[in-house]
Amino acid sequence: MVMWVFGYGSLISKAGFHYDERVIGFIKGYRRVFYQGSTDHRGTPEFPGRTVTLEPAEGEICWGAAYKISKEEDAKTALTYLEVREKQYDKKEYVDFYTDLNATSPAVSGVMVYIATADKKTNVNYLGPASDEEIARQIIQSEGPAGPNRDYLFNLEKALLQIGCKDKHVIDLANEVRRILEKEQ
Repeated sequence: MVMWVFGYGSLISKAGFHYDERVIGFIKGYRRVFYQGSTDHRGTPEFPGRTVTLEPAEGEICWGAAYKISKEEDAKTALTYLEVREKQYDKKEYVDFYTDLNATSPAVSGVMVYIATADKKTNVNYLGPASDEEIARQIIQSEGPAGPNRDYLFNLEKALLQIGCKDKHVIDLANEVRRILEKEQ
């Protein structure tokens, strides 16, 4: 049985598990947003960082990378790894993955994706929307065991540009972080 995993954040450039194939593409009906708090990787409980999650958005698409894992042992190892890495994400969905904007049917169905929902009962770290400046300031001040939150943002911006995706939300936030940092120099 083949397992597919969709990455739309740091998984795009840093899978952290063995896979057989990496395919660039998108899912429909979602947009990437910096609304999830990170208290274990890119922040602390006192200063949560911000990482991306998916928000349902009619007519939108979210670009990323899908990873094909064919061997059962690799799938078990990847799932164990992802359950730790994505533990602050409270929902697992299985979505259709597309590689062609004109396609009427998906390239792969049943691709697993981790989502952090806005439900505060199941996701205590959800931070939700804020202005670009507020989010940028939170990103600047946050650092966790995985490093500064700004590195996560800049690495995601770079990874998205490398796959040909210009995500306005990510670019605007990265530019706002750079603007604030330059002003504070």
